[in-house]
Amino acid sequence: MDLNLSGKTALVVASSQGLGFAIAERLVKEGANVMISGRDETKLKQKVSELASIGAGKVAFQKTDITNSAEIKQLVSKTIETFNGIHILVNNAGGPPAGTFEDLTDENWYEAFELNLLSYVRMIREALPYLKQQGGKILNIASSSIKEPIPGLILSNTYRTGIIGLSKTLASELAPYNILINTIAPGRIATDRVKHLDQINADMQGIDRETVELHVKAGIPLKRYGTPEEFANVAVFLLSDANSYMTGSSFLVDGGMIKSI
Repeated sequence: MDLNLSGKTALVVASSQGLGFAIAERLVKEGANVMISGRDETKLKQKVSELASIGAGKVAFQKTDITNSAEIKQLVSKTIETFNGIHILVNNAGGPPAGTFEDLTDENWYEAFELNLLSYVRMIREALPYLKQQGGKILNIASSSIKEPIPGLILSNTYRTGIIGLSKTLASELAPYNILINTIAPGRIATDRVKHLDQINADMQGIDRETVELHVKAGIPLKRYGTPEEFANVAVFLLSDANSYMTGSSFLVDGGMIKSI
């Protein structure tokens, strides 16, 4: 299947590692020009070098703190200056701290809001004038918590569901401009974030992380964690011309872990 991504420009937020990097890598393999971003300039330079070696699409980077509105503006400007347009926007952000309701302060709530919801709003606002010029795709990365809250992750549970409301509303508002917007929600994908969460659970229970992993895998029909590459395959399909009639929808990539309909 020809995904028709060659020569298109994708801005992938928080993409120096994990799911964001996996999506950026697959887009480059498909011939797209990709702007990656993150807070660690040294790591970004390393990842640009890795992606450039693929030899398909072009790659650039911009150091960005997505809780800073000025830096978001700079990221979009750098993308336009480098590639003269934006066809694809992938919104992504690191997960907020774990904790129960009584553990968390107002500051925790404000910081998580800026990171996990307001950053998406700001990115879409800045990229929208360029997406409107020729149509395009927006993909918001959320979490399986959009379908089933995860114990001990109340910040993520709250703001990730906000992403769904944002995406569904914008699907109608952006359709006249031929802009499709969807949400993709990972379950247990083998990333550093998931390892960190498993370690927190292990510490709380007084057991090792491997035991936690075995317990979690037992509850997943496919009996394993997914890979970032598997997640990226679904994401890139949604961002490609192969997806021409799905917008305002949410897609779980979770190995069947979430049992709700």
